[in-house]
Amino acid sequence: MSKDPVKNKTKEKSNPRSGKTLIGRSEWCALPDLGLPAVKARIDTGARTSALHAFDIQVFKKGEHKYVRFKIHPLQRNNQIIRECVAPLVQKRTVISSNGERENRCVIRTTLVFAGCPISAEVTLTSRHKMRFRMLLGREALKKARFVVDPAKSLVLGNISDMSSLYD
Repeated sequence: MSKDPVKNKTKEKSNPRSGKTLIGRSEWCALPDLGLPAVKARIDTGARTSALHAFDIQVFKKGEHKYVRFKIHPLQRNNQIIRECVAPLVQKRTVISSNGERENRCVIRTTLVFAGCPISAEVTLTSRHKMRFRMLLGREALKKARFVVDPAKSLVLGNISDMSSLYD
C-alpha cells in the first residue's frame, strides 16, 4: 500500500518519554497482507487475541502447508463490498467469546498497520456480522505496538476522508 489512507488529525499522538503511541477506543487499520486497505477496529484490552470478521471460512492444504480462505465485508454497515482473502493457517484454537461461548477458530498471522506503524499479530477468524466493528484489536497486538488506549477518544490516529475510493 503506497499511500496511507488515514489522515492524521493530531500531532500529540505519541509520548516521547514512554515511547508509546496514544490511540482511541476505535481506530482505522490496514491489513496489507490480506489486500484490505482499511478496516475499523475496536480496541479491546479485555481480549487477549485480535479477531477479524470472516465468513465462508475454508481450510485447505497446498503442498505441505495449510491455508485458510475466507471472505470479509471490510466496511461497517456495508455488505455489498466483499473481499476474498487467503492466509497461512497458524493453528485452530478454542476461544471463549465475550458472551462465554467456546468457539474453535482459525488463527492467522498477518501484518496490521495503524497510521503507518506495522505490527505482526495473530488474528482469529470469526463471524462478527452482529457486531458494530469488523475487527477487534486485543492485548497481545497492543503490547507489540506499544499503544496506550484512551477509551474516552476515538480515531486519535486520524480518519479516512474518502472511503468509496478504497475498495473500488
